[in-house]
Amino acid sequence: MTDRPNPPHEFDPSQSHQEILSTPHEELLRAAAPQDLAGRMSDEIPDDIFDPDPIEPNRQQRAPVTLESLIAEIKQNADKLSRDNAALGDVKILARAFKELRYAFKIFTPYRHVRKVTVFGSARTRPDHPSYQQSVEFGRRMAALGWMVVTGAGGGIMEGAHVGAGRDMAMGVNIMLPFEQAANPIIAKDHKLINLKYFFTRKLLFVKEVGAIVLFPGGFGTQDECFETLTLIQTGKHELMPIVCVDEPNNDYWGKWRRYLQDELLSEGWISPEDLSLFKVTNSVDAAVEEILHFFRAYHGMRFVRGRLVLRLNLTVSDDLLTRLNDEFSDLLEAGRIERATAHRLESDEPDAIELPRLTMQFDRKKVGRLRQMVDVINNEA
Repeated sequence: MTDRPNPPHEFDPSQSHQEILSTPHEELLRAAAPQDLAGRMSDEIPDDIFDPDPIEPNRQQRAPVTLESLIAEIKQNADKLSRDNAALGDVKILARAFKELRYAFKIFTPYRHVRKVTVFGSARTRPDHPSYQQSVEFGRRMAALGWMVVTGAGGGIMEGAHVGAGRDMAMGVNIMLPFEQAANPIIAKDHKLINLKYFFTRKLLFVKEVGAIVLFPGGFGTQDECFETLTLIQTGKHELMPIVCVDEPNNDYWGKWRRYLQDELLSEGWISPEDLSLFKVTNSVDAAVEEILHFFRAYHGMRFVRGRLVLRLNLTVSDDLLTRLNDEFSDLLEAGRIERATAHRLESDEPDAIELPRLTMQFDRKKVGRLRQMVDVINNEA
């Protein structure tokens, strides 16, 4: 194993405890830092950190982001690994993660125009189990409606959803494990099967590439995937999408889970009441399908443009409904009102959505649960 230099001490070991505490933190950092650290930091920290607020009029103009400029940035950062004397293990992680994501994006790209739903659930669920049968029916229903079904490509619930969807409408994101996780026969050897070493690249694809999440009962992995998806949406790291937890008719797995959220997290103030609007619990495949379809009845998608939230819609919002939204959801706004809008020039990268009607607002990004409640009203009333 290659010896690596010890990091510089942040304080003199001979100093007393009182002397250490009385030394300003900035002075400790200066004493510990290499002489060229300031210059290196100015080179490596993204300019965005120092930019003014994007809605300020004096925002500096930056060169437009292009495919070529991003590839050049990737190469530049790769070259820095040698200068950084990066550990071989760290570089292996970076290289493998980059390789996995590049290939995965290549596989998903031809299907980006097709809506997809990710199905989570236990790999250990047997074919004679009611949840397995529900997953088969759910996959069949969604494929018939033109949705592709993405799973972890294993057995149990993942296999059931693929059985229902059929090979043509199935996509698999398999994790390579020493046990339990061979690809199911529906997706095995299909060109839409992606095999990954890392859970974090796999989990990115499960959420990034789909428009809905459906969860059947499962173990640690299912719970992890559920909470991570909720966290990404609650914190605004992913746009709104339906999350449906499906119980079997005579069981209460997800019902008990929801009660845990209410009794432990909500009661302590660790989540907000409106956060419970980010998901739906049901024991009906029909209700799960309807929840997904209804979510996209009027709502199409969202993005931020120059600091403002833009909701793109499939249906026009009437004057009366717009007034109601401003009355009932004024707490969503940092300032101003909810207004109609047309496509901004910065949205030209999504030509299929240019003609859609829009609502725009100065959104308080801590209110994602309330935003979901407003979207529900739009879907019901538009």
